[in-house]
Amino acid sequence: MAKKKNGKVWRQETAAFVVTMLVFVLFFHSGSSLILGEVLPGQAGAKTALQQAEEEESVQTFYLGQEDITYSERTQAKRVAEVPENMQDFASLVKNYYTVDSRTQLLESDVDPEEALSMDLTIDTESEGPKVLIFHTHSTEGYADSDMSKGMEEGIWGVGERLKEILEEEYGIAVLHDTGRYDIVDGVGQITGAYERMEPPIREILAKYPSIQVCIDMHRDGVAEGTRLVTEIDGKTCAKVMFFNGLCRLNTENGLQDISGLENPYLKENLAFSLQMQTAAAAFDGFTRKIYLNAYRFSLHMLPRSTLIEVGAQTNTKQEALNAMEPLAEVLAAVLLD
Repeated sequence: MAKKKNGKVWRQETAAFVVTMLVFVLFFHSGSSLILGEVLPGQAGAKTALQQAEEEESVQTFYLGQEDITYSERTQAKRVAEVPENMQDFASLVKNYYTVDSRTQLLESDVDPEEALSMDLTIDTESEGPKVLIFHTHSTEGYADSDMSKGMEEGIWGVGERLKEILEEEYGIAVLHDTGRYDIVDGVGQITGAYERMEPPIREILAKYPSIQVCIDMHRDGVAEGTRLVTEIDGKTCAKVMFFNGLCRLNTENGLQDISGLENPYLKENLAFSLQMQTAAAAFDGFTRKIYLNAYRFSLHMLPRSTLIEVGAQTNTKQEALNAMEPLAEVLAAVLLD
């Protein structure tokens, strides 16, 4: 003869039965539903939501179903080693990848696509110290809604600070962000001579931190007031960016001439760096403008991995420029990391 179950045991078994039946009914009621607590890649666990509800003394139950999940697919930025079809010959390369200022010329000997794309530009991330230097030859460049009277963070310097945060936090790349203001003299804005004023302190930084392997001179472009340089990436409106190279040669009445005193021993590496970033950025449709080639040297001669990047223009908002730093950081990481 079976022993009579005490009240406590009976209640426990009854509760277990009820829970089992509820789970059974929920499962077959919504055949595609995911039971509470299931965690999918890229999704917050339902347990987290439940814990939060309990903390708020809520009695709401959270269920995660397939209809609640949106999968977004996009190509991740990655370094391209093979030569794309649209740069198989020099004419196609220039047409599809460059805007060449009328004051200069790109020579076929400057860029061999196969050599440029296969060049190893990855950095050593194991040693101590910063690996990337971000600076702003023109620190006063602002955006449509910038109030530069509030400080540097309102303009391009604030955008550089956002790039620093992402590179460090998401990619583990240590960054030094320079606060030098080279377009201000005696408290007054002065663009002329900014590149000459920039170089001595930047060279001091590079001497102090030999771990730095990348120089990024970040600017904001100036365009016609009706021009809007924007694209949408992952649901965010982003300012378009443009990689910029100086060729150190000028068209004159006597033909193309090297600019004396403004040589760049790293021109080939500079051009490879911008081309690798441009091809990696193809993952983000419309994110980059064509690489701009100008006559002069600018700030690109101090390290092989040097680049000047224009982030949007004066017609962009601050937020559009800040949003652009996420894809830009991904492009940089694709080129600089193994």
